[in-house]
Amino acid sequence: METLQRIFHNKLVAIVRGVNPRDVLDVTKALYEGGIKTLEITVDTPNVLQTIEQVRNEFDGEIIVGAGTVLDSETARAAIMAGSQFIFSPTVNIETIKMTKRYGVVSIPGAMTPTEILTAYENGGDIIKVFPSTILGPAYLKDIKGPLPHIPLMPTGGVNLDTISEYFQVGAVAAGLGSSLVKKQDSYSKEDLKALTQRARQFVEKV
Repeated sequence: METLQRIFHNKLVAIVRGVNPRDVLDVTKALYEGGIKTLEITVDTPNVLQTIEQVRNEFDGEIIVGAGTVLDSETARAAIMAGSQFIFSPTVNIETIKMTKRYGVVSIPGAMTPTEILTAYENGGDIIKVFPSTILGPAYLKDIKGPLPHIPLMPTGGVNLDTISEYFQVGAVAAGLGSSLVKKQDSYSKEDLKALTQRARQFVEKV
């Protein structure tokens, strides 16, 4: 199964931001045990390229790993060279999309308005991250799907246990889970990891 189809199948993408690199492998394992099999590591993570490579080597075949918050084409290229299987961006940067597609990697740019969403898709975005989804919620995604039913949409920002089911009901193909799933903290204890696995299971049960 190719990466894009696996993202569709897995549905949930855990966003790892503000996690100490030494804890990322443990966090990844905890998420996997909870049923989450797609992982985004944001590029503001210290030693992010090495971290992506470590996760890819440790969980290759089991977990899809990609880089997030990618703002330019050179960062995208570096992440791809480190083993990133997809590139997430918070904005529509055409050069970043082109670089990602040049290497045959899944491109998931972020967009908000119908014009941005269509522009991102027409320039090669495989899935369009509707970001931020915090304020407008599932109703906005439903409205977008009306005139643009052919574009795969993935809400990110504000997706939590109370809203996730509705997002999928109105047509989301996947959802990005940030601090509602993976907490920003300097270290993860065994108890923290157990709690993370439990939160992951709760999200999986909702979809």
